[in-house]
Amino acid sequence: MGDTGTANMATCDAAATVCSGTDCLVPPSTYNQTLSTVLSAVITVMMAIVMFSMGCTVDARKLWGHLKRPWGIIIGFLCQFGLMPLIAFLLALAFDVLPVQAIVIIIMGCCPGGSGSNIICYWLDGDMDLSISMTACSSILALGMMPLCLLIYTTVWTSGGTITVPYDTMCITLASLLIPIAAGMIAKTKFPNFAKKILKIGSIFGFLLIVIIAVVGGVLYQSSWEIDPTLWIIGSIYPFIGFGLGFLLAWFVGQPLYRCRTIALETGIQNASLCSTIVQLSFSPEELELMFAFPLIYSIFQIVAALGNQHCRFFVTLITEINFNHHLKATVKQEQESEGSALGEFLTGKDVFACISV
Repeated sequence: MGDTGTANMATCDAAATVCSGTDCLVPPSTYNQTLSTVLSAVITVMMAIVMFSMGCTVDARKLWGHLKRPWGIIIGFLCQFGLMPLIAFLLALAFDVLPVQAIVIIIMGCCPGGSGSNIICYWLDGDMDLSISMTACSSILALGMMPLCLLIYTTVWTSGGTITVPYDTMCITLASLLIPIAAGMIAKTKFPNFAKKILKIGSIFGFLLIVIIAVVGGVLYQSSWEIDPTLWIIGSIYPFIGFGLGFLLAWFVGQPLYRCRTIALETGIQNASLCSTIVQLSFSPEELELMFAFPLIYSIFQIVAALGNQHCRFFVTLITEINFNHHLKATVKQEQESEGSALGEFLTGKDVFACISV
């Protein structure tokens, strides 16, 4: 018996707190809980730094100029908090995803624009001042608009009581991010040289934040990547829909092409880091297993969609040039017949293309 008891004791786990020789009691591991707490703290601090750096891009005078002539910002607002949440809602319904997955899709759709849109706007020759102003305004307005849009569009899934949206945690997170934005705007005004240095740090932190979320989230929520392929499909087509509808709405109301590009970028590029921060701080580990991967999927495809926008820009410019040339030739012919104008000999196709490209 003594030998048997010794053999049984030998099989007990080294971490067992109670070992009677036949039964072992091993305390549950707190590794994941500790790692989750650390991740929450790290992404909160890094997100604050990113938002501070975003505030450092905002010139108060230029922002005020856009607010006095707010058509661009109004159109961006309609796209950001009108089109994008509605598209998210329709996609979640169309693909019949799980309630918790529908919630994260709609949260992604309700997020304000990210600072990445400003960088890509610079690459694509958009209106940088408008882009920065739209990002700042949408980030501030998100405090009220995100909870409102979620309340409107998540009722289909939350009415059954199977999942609840933690509005209190979300509002606290959004409100706390307004402080670094305001501080960044003050720094831009009072200490412009310091603000320039912070911009470089913020861009690095923004990249690191996505990497940390992907790596640590992959360790914590390993099954989050083994999800229904529909989330990959939604994450891949959603940015393209946002870009397309944002561009069309801006074009429909008569905005110039460079502003149409800007509004399209601000519509399609969402603050995926903010979405990840909100879901990490607001939902349980079991729910995060099903929803954590979606913001990362979206962030990948929004970059792909933005790069694709460069090629779309070429074709739009080409089509516009052809139409403009046709209209110009007709106008010149009419002018020459009536007044003998030499305008047709002066304007070349290259000049027209240069005018359109500006």
